[in-house]
Amino acid sequence: MSSIDRTAYPRFKRNFSKNELDKVYTPTLEELKWIRSIARGSSSTLNLMVLLKCFQNLGYFPKWNGIPSTIITHIRNCLHLDDQVKIGYQNNRTLYRHYQFIREYINVRSYGKQAQSVAIHAIQQSAETMDHPADLVSVAVAELVNQSYELPAFSTLDRLARRIRRLINEQYFHNVMEQLPQEERQHINQLLHKDGNHFYSPYNRLKQLPKKPNLSQIKVQIDLYHWLLSFGDANKYLAEIPPVKIKHFAGQAKVLDVQEIKDFSDAKRYTLVLSLINNVQMKTRDNLAMMLMKRMGNLHNAGKKELERIRNQQREKTEHLVSTFTEVLYALEEDSRVEDAGQKIKDVLKARGDVRMLLDDCEAVASYHGNNYLPLILKFFRSYRSTLFRLVETLTLTSTSQDTSVLQALDFIMENHHRKTNWLPDHVDLSFATGQWKRTVRVKQRGEWKIHRRHLEVCVFSYIAQELKTGDICVHGSETYADYRDQLLSWDECQPMLEDYCHEMGFPMDGKGFVNQLKAWMIQKLKEVDYSYPQKENVVTINDDGRPILKKPPRKKPGTSFKRLETSIEKNMPEHHVIDMLGNVDYWVNWSRHFGPLSGSEPKLERPKERYILNTFTHGCNLGPSQAARHMRENITPKTLSFVHQRHVTVQKLDKANQDIINAYATLDLPKRWGTGQTAAADGTQRDTYENNLLAENHIRYGGYGGIAYHHISDNYIALFSHFIPCGVWEAVYIIEGLLKNESDVQPDTLFADTQGQSTPVFALSYLLGIQLMPRIRNIKALKFYRPTKDIAYRHIDALFSDAIDWPLIETHWQDLMRVVLSIQAGKMSSPLLLQKLSNYSRKNRLYQAFRELGRVVRTIFLLFYISDMDVRKQITAETNKVEAFHGFSDWLSFGGQGIIATNDPEQQEKIIKYNELVSNALIFHNVIDLTNVLSSLSKEGYEVYAEDISHLSPYLMSHIKRFGEYTINLELAPHPIDGRLVLD
Repeated sequence: MSSIDRTAYPRFKRNFSKNELDKVYTPTLEELKWIRSIARGSSSTLNLMVLLKCFQNLGYFPKWNGIPSTIITHIRNCLHLDDQVKIGYQNNRTLYRHYQFIREYINVRSYGKQAQSVAIHAIQQSAETMDHPADLVSVAVAELVNQSYELPAFSTLDRLARRIRRLINEQYFHNVMEQLPQEERQHINQLLHKDGNHFYSPYNRLKQLPKKPNLSQIKVQIDLYHWLLSFGDANKYLAEIPPVKIKHFAGQAKVLDVQEIKDFSDAKRYTLVLSLINNVQMKTRDNLAMMLMKRMGNLHNAGKKELERIRNQQREKTEHLVSTFTEVLYALEEDSRVEDAGQKIKDVLKARGDVRMLLDDCEAVASYHGNNYLPLILKFFRSYRSTLFRLVETLTLTSTSQDTSVLQALDFIMENHHRKTNWLPDHVDLSFATGQWKRTVRVKQRGEWKIHRRHLEVCVFSYIAQELKTGDICVHGSETYADYRDQLLSWDECQPMLEDYCHEMGFPMDGKGFVNQLKAWMIQKLKEVDYSYPQKENVVTINDDGRPILKKPPRKKPGTSFKRLETSIEKNMPEHHVIDMLGNVDYWVNWSRHFGPLSGSEPKLERPKERYILNTFTHGCNLGPSQAARHMRENITPKTLSFVHQRHVTVQKLDKANQDIINAYATLDLPKRWGTGQTAAADGTQRDTYENNLLAENHIRYGGYGGIAYHHISDNYIALFSHFIPCGVWEAVYIIEGLLKNESDVQPDTLFADTQGQSTPVFALSYLLGIQLMPRIRNIKALKFYRPTKDIAYRHIDALFSDAIDWPLIETHWQDLMRVVLSIQAGKMSSPLLLQKLSNYSRKNRLYQAFRELGRVVRTIFLLFYISDMDVRKQITAETNKVEAFHGFSDWLSFGGQGIIATNDPEQQEKIIKYNELVSNALIFHNVIDLTNVLSSLSKEGYEVYAEDISHLSPYLMSHIKRFGEYTINLELAPHPIDGRLVLD
């Protein structure tokens, strides 16, 4: 049976605040009038009113013994009845008659065959893409409520959901089994068979993680991919199964061991294994593409370092070459006979060193004089050459534009890569290459242009890597590097959605209208800034070079009354252990309800809630199962914690648990003193990881080796969403995604960001999505300001502008822009995937150019208000500082394992960040409850608490929190119910 806690099936809360009782369970005048027209006597009145209010809240009639006494007491008091009046019916006929009266009053139909048909239809439709019974039950509940039907017992809906899900899944399994040839079945069976000479079965190879992209690991990934291809195209057999289902089946197969897989029926076993193979095939293509990009990036870095080293050694190398050349000339002068000259030169060179070494030195000197590091890459490229050729032969690369010159050049070097000569005829289109590359690759010999084959290979591989980044080249069968255009809705699919979206955003319905609106907005805003400039000279001045010089805002420090309040709070805050705080918040919010087996069934663990809280503490504080279990009771073992972590918790479940805390937090009074929830700020902090994995990098800005924990923090201090991203990724691509994936009740429409948010494509996408982007600007002198048209001039701010907007480009690609934003809204495409393609300049990608041009409009307007409004700059700084404070708080809670994320699996790394976010949010919530109680108590004692001082407080309090000691939990001891109201005298 599914856990009712993980569904949307209505049920009574564990505890009620007075506000909730007043709001939900207080009878209205109309209801009182209706009750009195039906009920006779105090007992009947109380019974009918309790049933009515419970039915209004739940959608079904609860059992009498399941109704909380607080609700009964509240309603009894509202009716001014004596405590002696009890609830309950002696006659069932009266009870059923009251049921019918209530249904008619609320206009709800009882659950019967027609309602069952509605529930079945809703579950059948959803089971095509959903797999968890709890989710299917939630869909049925929503549809029954929407069509005004009474809800049946939870067990009824759970049985329906499980039966329909089983039938649909069995049909999928049967279809796969029918298509799968006998030899493929045998191949899969062999995959699950452990050879006597090996400790693991080949099935374990599907779970191996990619490591650092060095030469040996690239070879390992290529060999893995060819082995995976021996199973054929797994996607061919799974074509009828929705991608969401395939992903779920693959997730199940990944966490199960061989014996558990063998226990399934043949059809289910083959489907799950094929789903995992299909998933690993896609990810391996992604890994190979990423390895190619990282390796070429490393080779370019090596070339740059080599150039720097050569500059330091240039004098010595030049003297050596000149000396060698001098000896050659002396040898020729002594004996000018042609037949002896070659041998003399060879003798001189042999004494001076290897010819290849001297050639490398000559190229190094030439590159120094031309300030060109490109020829230097070749000596580092040689050891990777054959492996990189194998890699590109393994992948199927296609161009996403009409320009296929890079792939044609790739075909050329593939045809010639076994040749011995270094020189090839000049038959290659190098239009894709820069002038510096062309000068490196093409050389004139005896009046004829030749191509240096080795340098051409380095050039082509460099551009393959670059165009994979920009999306100009895609990898067939990949996920991250697939053709992003395939993920866009067609224009026919967009048109039914277009009118509603444009109406919601206030956009015109065509390209011409869109551009006219945008141009008018830009002209008007720039005119306002120009007009107000004389009054803003104490905020910004523009020098003769057109560079804005910003005045620093005055710092406003809290007064002495705040310091006194802070001291009083620190003195009165009750001490808690992290585990106790997690347990209390779970009692109030029930966030652990989302955890459970992947099947969606009730957990079979002993005391599951306790296990979930301890597991969250273990991984959220980065202790690891072994370290944490040493400080817990004897029956809590590392294996228990690992089992819960692997089998009962996913990234999606952690997000849902966080949403429960965020939603409860939004109902409290104190956070409303800090912010409205309409704004949020995004920024990242570096987290150390093991080095031997594909994502870890040494980050220049953060100065560590690992990845980035990227957080979106609401203006009231709670974390809304978190990612774990590689250091090498431009953080700006994740700025918008956090808001789009945040499904909590707190929905900001303004986003503050660090300087990573300066990117024009990010400005463009945020504008199209209705998000006001406000990044902190660094090095504003390097950013361009664009005027609306070339013929518009301004009296005060004209010196700022360097170019004009290309409006026809935006109008021409308006349809493409709308396709992108509607695809993102429909969930068919992720914003990071798009922005990764738009984060690098591409001369081929016209979509990039359209986004960049639209972003120039939006960013120019923002920059003008940024420089001319000191309050805007102060607000951006204040909000981004909240993210920095959250980083400090979450890092303090990640006190185990020396702060290193001890896994190489990207999915597990993401889970660790989500655990840490969950623990941080739970403690923030608990701190707010304690702060509220302390402030209310201080006020009652006569302490004058000022509203301005409260606004300076933060829930990131740590001095009263205990992190160490024996890790025990007692869920029997319930905390006081929360009210959340801040009561000040």
